[in-house]
Amino acid sequence: MILHGPLQNFLSTLVTLYLSFFAVCGAAHNTFNVTVGGLTNGTSPIIAFNPTFLSVQPGDEVIFLFSQGNHTVSQSTFEKPCELQDGGFDTGFVPVADTNTRGPFPAVRFVVQDSNPLWIFCRQTQHCANGMVFALNPPNATMFQAFLNKTQDYKSTTINDPPSSVVPAFGIQSGFTGDGVAVQATATVTTPGGNKVITYESYPGSAAPTSLASSDHLVLIGGSNELTFAPAHITAQPGDTITFQFTRGNHSVVQSSFEHPCQSLTKTSMSGETGFNSGFIPLGESGTSSVNFTIQVNDTNPIFAFCSQWQPFSHCHSGMVFAANTIESGSLNFGAFQRNALQLDSTSSLTITAPTATITVYTSSEKNGAEYGLFFFLIPCILSTLALFI
Repeated sequence: MILHGPLQNFLSTLVTLYLSFFAVCGAAHNTFNVTVGGLTNGTSPIIAFNPTFLSVQPGDEVIFLFSQGNHTVSQSTFEKPCELQDGGFDTGFVPVADTNTRGPFPAVRFVVQDSNPLWIFCRQTQHCANGMVFALNPPNATMFQAFLNKTQDYKSTTINDPPSSVVPAFGIQSGFTGDGVAVQATATVTTPGGNKVITYESYPGSAAPTSLASSDHLVLIGGSNELTFAPAHITAQPGDTITFQFTRGNHSVVQSSFEHPCQSLTKTSMSGETGFNSGFIPLGESGTSSVNFTIQVNDTNPIFAFCSQWQPFSHCHSGMVFAANTIESGSLNFGAFQRNALQLDSTSSLTITAPTATITVYTSSEKNGAEYGLFFFLIPCILSTLALFI
């Protein structure tokens, strides 16, 4: 049957609209789900990504869904599959309780920027050495198998292990960008043989050392199921150590700055400073076991730190911060630092930008809600198409 007149014109216009719609909006990208960890039959841990590799296009999205366990999604290289690549992305440890069988589950949204191969592993102790790796756009299955085989070289090493009972002390970068900078200073200290003049790095306004003897300052983290460091701020001399003792819950201690209390100094420093980071230390609620993380104080610069746990809410935004050597008589004191943390917008989403991807961290319940945004994405596409014929 051949159509004529208004009906033919109507159908012709409808087809043209249909084709134009996909010309304007047909560049929609695909979304792929990857499960991280989990349990088999509700009891046996799954040390794997599922699937283990994907072929994707620029603009595609990969949703990493963290199931039971305590895993990371961390970028490595083909040559060194179980080592974090310099400048590569890293979600940090994302703990999910074995009893959480119905969600919501944390998720990481990864937007692919190019078609180059991307090599990924889990930083949890010996997980990578046991084959917990993943790849985007490996050249072929043989190359992925070669990448997987290289993980066996790490079975006898502990390069990816999180902190053990005691972490060797290391130098601290202060991350303090207030008024003034550390300068060389002298002080007279008491020794068994009499008074002695020493030279040290001092921040203006900070207390001078009074003794050559070093002390260790014990700071309890998460004691009695509280979101606190106890004590929350201290004064420490150069040469002293600070031991953070984890006893309950799943916390961390990460160096930050006064201006950015809830962000890692490593990520916010404009001068390339590298701050300390214990990683998450998952412990039970009984308080019968503990893990220590020790740092060494090299000068009198203020030190700022926070707990980076964000499940089921941000611990830092709840005031779980720590400071040493703050100038309590000035405006950059501990109380002001803690207020900075409390005043930040508390959100369960986190965006990480890396050269190869844009990553958004959110809970899977938020992800489900976000999927409804597809409908609202279509509206401007339809309107843009109709505008071609107005």
